[in-house]
Amino acid sequence: MHPSEPSPLENAPLASRLSRVPRSAPPRAMAEKETSAKKPALARTVKDKWRSKRWFKVRAPGLFQHVELGETVATEPEQVVGRTLETTLPELSGSADAGKAHVKLRFRIERISGDGVAEARFIGHDLTSDYVRRLARRKRSKIDLALTVTTKDGVEIVLKPVAVGEQRLQTRLRAELRHKMISILTEEAQLRTSPEFVREMLQGELSKVLAHGVKTLYPLKKIEIRRSEVLGTVSDELPAAEPAPSVEGPAPPEATAVAEPGDGTTA
Repeated sequence: MHPSEPSPLENAPLASRLSRVPRSAPPRAMAEKETSAKKPALARTVKDKWRSKRWFKVRAPGLFQHVELGETVATEPEQVVGRTLETTLPELSGSADAGKAHVKLRFRIERISGDGVAEARFIGHDLTSDYVRRLARRKRSKIDLALTVTTKDGVEIVLKPVAVGEQRLQTRLRAELRHKMISILTEEAQLRTSPEFVREMLQGELSKVLAHGVKTLYPLKKIEIRRSEVLGTVSDELPAAEPAPSVEGPAPPEATAVAEPGDGTTA
């Protein structure tokens, strides 16, 4: 081709020449490609993380017949130790305590047993806030109390009772009621082991003892143990009941068979 002659590209239309120039992808399209390439890697990372975890069943102590409290997830067994769980009394004991849905029990995982089950211990209970709020209505006296008692087997338990009077009480009477409740709770704890004390507290028997004890001072409308915290460890099993002493005197000696002559019986 002669140098002075124009090239075919120069003679072609402008639109034709621009169509032949290679164009790079816009920045947005490139960013979308990079993001789509990273998404599978991120999904694989999360999936692999959960695959390494396992579920551990949590079991209640012997005081609650070793019932299953639920399950918790962790990578290593040591990670579940120290976790706390909360359940209501009816959920734990069934329909026997259907009317105590306001009682919440707290447990803490202490160890992992040989069969891979997380063993928990009882650490206290609470009453729901709405239940306590309904107790103290207008024109009623509310007496709050906090004390630490020691059971017969040396377990310390923090108790926070709440008492409600039908009408407003004088300051002196409130102080006398507090002193009386402290005396009753301290004595009841000293007479009972920790499993016996916890059982009576959760079943409401301890509240009945308090109501009967303060009746001579003032008949309170309601007394509840709204919160407890076990500072030690409650023994797993309740002590066996001791046999009742006999009041009929010593039992007669057992009869001994005597052989008659010639009957072939050996005495």
